[in-house]
Amino acid sequence: MKPANSLMPLLRVVGVTKRFGGLTAVADVTFDVMPQEIVALIGPNGAGKTTLFSLISGFQAIDEGRVAFDGGDVTGFAPARMARLGLARSFQIVQVFADLTVHEAVTAAALMRHSMAGALKKADEVLALVGLSERRSSVTPQLSLQDRKLLEVAKCLATEPKLILLDEVMAGLTLSEAEAVLDVIRRLRDQGMTFVLVEHVMPIVMSIADRIVVMNFGQKIADGTPKEIIENEFVRDAYFGEDLHA
Repeated sequence: MKPANSLMPLLRVVGVTKRFGGLTAVADVTFDVMPQEIVALIGPNGAGKTTLFSLISGFQAIDEGRVAFDGGDVTGFAPARMARLGLARSFQIVQVFADLTVHEAVTAAALMRHSMAGALKKADEVLALVGLSERRSSVTPQLSLQDRKLLEVAKCLATEPKLILLDEVMAGLTLSEAEAVLDVIRRLRDQGMTFVLVEHVMPIVMSIADRIVVMNFGQKIADGTPKEIIENEFVRDAYFGEDLHA
């Protein structure tokens, strides 16, 4: 279970807006993420979820609004600076170092905070955490999709983050494969990690999320516990129908 924690949000997104020409991709979105919370960001394709991740993590510039992380205003910070502050993210398309082994790829991420000796040790620890120790010598393109997804999580962990943004990390997995990834996320949360994840498969969302933020056409249309989202007629009937109960 998620223990009680500080009343101060780890992440605050306040009135964030992003326009591309005449298209508003994200419109005045506001929500908080508390320490050691798992928040799911859901909505139809094109709702603005990945764009919002890019705005939070510094990969795209915010037109209006602000982002606060770990008590400080980080609006406009570059991705590398955000990573050093403790915010890591994955991407929809799995990013692998094609010529590196699993252990080398995680070591490369750990070099952000460690010497080579420290990074090698950190990689060992992280691979054990996510269950990839036996694949440490495999070249990353040889991994199964499930193991590549776990490697994405491992690379994030190697940077020693406080918050991880996971963009469809369960996409393409069977429900049993996804459950193995969910078990890792739950264990990490129990050890103090905080997550925001974009996900489309509602059984996964309902099984893992402490809270759900729903987006559509760039706007936040709901924010609440899984039970509150299920009972929200606007969300259920207009956007998810029976899938919400699957």
